[in-house]
Amino acid sequence: MKDNATPQTSPETEEEEKKFNLKEEILSWIQILVIAALIAFVLNRFIIANSRVPSASMENTIMTHDRVIGSRLTYLFSDPERGDVVIFYFPDDITEKTYYVKRIIGMPGDTVDIRDGHVYLNGSDTPLEEPYLREPMETPVELHYEVPEGCYFMMGDNRNYSADSRFWHNTFVKREKLVAKVLFRYFPSIGRIQ
Repeated sequence: MKDNATPQTSPETEEEEKKFNLKEEILSWIQILVIAALIAFVLNRFIIANSRVPSASMENTIMTHDRVIGSRLTYLFSDPERGDVVIFYFPDDITEKTYYVKRIIGMPGDTVDIRDGHVYLNGSDTPLEEPYLREPMETPVELHYEVPEGCYFMMGDNRNYSADSRFWHNTFVKREKLVAKVLFRYFPSIGRIQ
């Protein structure tokens, strides 16, 4: 007569199985964490750019201490456009460790004149329409810039409190220094940036 009873395991065998399962569980978690870290690295290095805006230079579009996300892929497949809000390497920082966030005002080959609180492009008598400005811009002196090919002239939306192309030693941002087009704010609130 055959015995159909389940074979009994000794306490030592049960303990070994528990140890083995615990080892498997730990390895499984380590694998998950490594994969998550690799995905985060790839996303942050090649697909998105994350930046914190420390000043009021882009208010009211982006408020002080807002965190924004930009697409690194945008300018691989299309050209920057006037009015884009972008993350770029600050042109006066040769280490390329400082990100700035500003709006593209002057395109390659443009002339930019700033007078009477307005921006005029390419000799036009009509000022650039800028509904995103926080307040009228103070212009104690007239300014004139000629944007070189492959470069951009950047300004903040809060013009009276923005350290931008008007004040930098290296006035223009080269195309290769553009990191990403800002898409949205994710902290402290979520919102699209335009």
